[in-house]
Amino acid sequence: MLLTKFSHSCVRLEQDGSVLVIDPGSFSEVEEALEGASAVLVTHEHPDHIAVDRVVAVLAADLSVQLWAPRGVADAVAEGLGDAAGDRIHAVGGGEEFSAAGVDVRTFGGQHALIHPLIPLVANVGFLVGGTVYHPGDSFIVPEGVEVRTLLVPVHAPWSKLAEVVDFVTSVRAPRAFQIHDALLNETGLGMVEGHVTRLGARYGTTFRHLDVRSSVEL
Repeated sequence: MLLTKFSHSCVRLEQDGSVLVIDPGSFSEVEEALEGASAVLVTHEHPDHIAVDRVVAVLAADLSVQLWAPRGVADAVAEGLGDAAGDRIHAVGGGEEFSAAGVDVRTFGGQHALIHPLIPLVANVGFLVGGTVYHPGDSFIVPEGVEVRTLLVPVHAPWSKLAEVVDFVTSVRAPRAFQIHDALLNETGLGMVEGHVTRLGARYGTTFRHLDVRSSVEL
């Protein structure tokens, strides 16, 4: 499986000629990431994880692309597509299994991490793709009962602190990890956070590596 990092939380996964994209949001290169994709996974409704109008435009232009997301996202995309939605927009919650782009996917969690008590919580699902790559969306839900080989780590967010980032990495204990949710950090802040994750994660067997935008790694 080939993983390509796009800006913020968007990643592209390619396997056996199929392309699956997770969280093509407003901070990301949506159209580029979705080029040739046959499946889109969206963890939750916040704009930095799905640019609804842009994703709808891509799905309207290619009627073969399917999308899986929490109910609110699925409904918004289906409404934007109208009759073109057909049966290819799928609402999912935590604890489900399905096949997307020919790859097995499992979902975990179900709720976005708390930002502030005055800000309403929204649905959030983490995706385990191909039994190996875990994208948690905006949560630190540890997927129980599975062996994650590649962990995508939200390194910075309004809902997190460094201790929680490190605890997430050391709890999952994946052999390798890469950063996501990094668009709000400048170079100095990103280097500091990633330095801590690298050093502390290594104590628990996790090798953390920074991926530049548009860089790819074979898993």
